[in-house]
Amino acid sequence: MTGNIQSEVNIRPEVEHEITVLAGASDVYRMLADVENWPRIFPPSVYVERVEHNGTEERIRIWATAGGEPKSWTSRRELDPDGLRIRFWQEVSSPPVAEMSGTWIVEPRGERETRLRLLHTYRAIDDDPDGLAWIERAVDENSRAELPSLKANVELAAQAGELTLSFQDTVTINGSGKDAYDFVNDAHLWVERLPHVATVQLTEDTPGLQVLRMDTRTADGSVHTTESVRVCRPHHRIAYKQTTLPALMTLHTGYWEFDESADGVTTATSQHTVVINTGAIATVLGPDAGVADARSFIRTALSGNSRATLGHAKAYAEARR
Repeated sequence: MTGNIQSEVNIRPEVEHEITVLAGASDVYRMLADVENWPRIFPPSVYVERVEHNGTEERIRIWATAGGEPKSWTSRRELDPDGLRIRFWQEVSSPPVAEMSGTWIVEPRGERETRLRLLHTYRAIDDDPDGLAWIERAVDENSRAELPSLKANVELAAQAGELTLSFQDTVTINGSGKDAYDFVNDAHLWVERLPHVATVQLTEDTPGLQVLRMDTRTADGSVHTTESVRVCRPHHRIAYKQTTLPALMTLHTGYWEFDESADGVTTATSQHTVVINTGAIATVLGPDAGVADARSFIRTALSGNSRATLGHAKAYAEARR
């Protein structure tokens, strides 16, 4: 997911994963080059920010799950669109990783087929054997998840318009953006504050990196369980990705954003991006339901909960003005 390869003898040799994608090499390269869409493409990725960009070189910060745990690190990349290669190396790694680097190599196999290779080199802190084993498992698990996901997303691009749903809800708050942000950030209090939340469990072992598990009621009275990894950027944005999803979705990412003007008025926005699980439509909505019904159902359910949360955040912030 992330190569200046160091010369130290303790660095492991390169490990390689590959997959064949039934799409043009330029399309595959473009999906890799656009880091802002990684949470939609790669299962482990939660949120990616482009921190610096200068020609073909860039610095990015990545939040993702690794070995089932939320992690964050900063990487640099060198983009080679002519050679269809992207080199990367972690600038700041998360324990137990001491160093991580690698290369994406996109190899054309005709107009509609591409061989995609992913190379990694890594080292554990103090060359600890347990740390090295953890990294090896995480790299293997993430690579095995990333490559099929990238393959599926590129190959199914033609259906993306129908199966992908993106929308947002916005409210104007006559109050502080920080107060509205705090309301959403303090999700451990949602059972007391939000009627549609039945139970909630929030963990934040690393400041600003949360795991939120909750049971949510929908308008028809049913309750579903979700789990999300949330990246909190005070006091402007909370980005998230659901890691435990309702049956009707194969992907759900989004963000809460708070923009305060000079006169103290805040625009608060909830954004969602969803990919529909067509295999669950009949089970959830009935045998006669189709994609259009699923889109409507999801939009209504998510938008309803978002508007409710935004409304309570608005009341909370305005009461403190």
